[in-house]
Amino acid sequence: MRYTFYFFLFAFFLFASCKFNPNLQGRGEQFLQGEWTEDAVLYQGNLLEYTKHHFVFTCDSFYVSLKTYAKVNRYPDDCFNKGTWTEYAKGTYLLRRDTLYFAGTFTKSNFKQKLSGCYRIGQYLPIFIVKKHAEEKLYLENINQHLPLTLKLKKRIVCTPKPL
Repeated sequence: MRYTFYFFLFAFFLFASCKFNPNLQGRGEQFLQGEWTEDAVLYQGNLLEYTKHHFVFTCDSFYVSLKTYAKVNRYPDDCFNKGTWTEYAKGTYLLRRDTLYFAGTFTKSNFKQKLSGCYRIGQYLPIFIVKKHAEEKLYLENINQHLPLTLKLKKRIVCTPKPL
């Protein structure tokens, strides 16, 4: 009888402490919600290769287009495309203090899964430091490249969480 009581007490505390995750996506960061574009890259005239970013943040999700310009060919000729190409990725993001973490995958241009082809495939996992944010501008720095990104807000988006 005593063991039965302890078993039910343990089971009660076990189930009372657990809760299911909501079936809705997270809200993300309010100041990021929208469509952001990088118009110019610092020192782009002096770099052998540089990439311009176009981000769309909706709730806790992101979609990014990465337009790369290269003077040196490091891909097969049919992929080099005269030194200009665009890659795409999507996933979720998380802001912790001043650090913006992305967890996504490279995709096709329609943001569907990409398993093969030119350029990068697999995970998209950059980390940015948020240097400053204003109503219309966002200043980021990639911790791997140490190049600043200045993004301009093109369109504000209101987060409406969708079912998972």
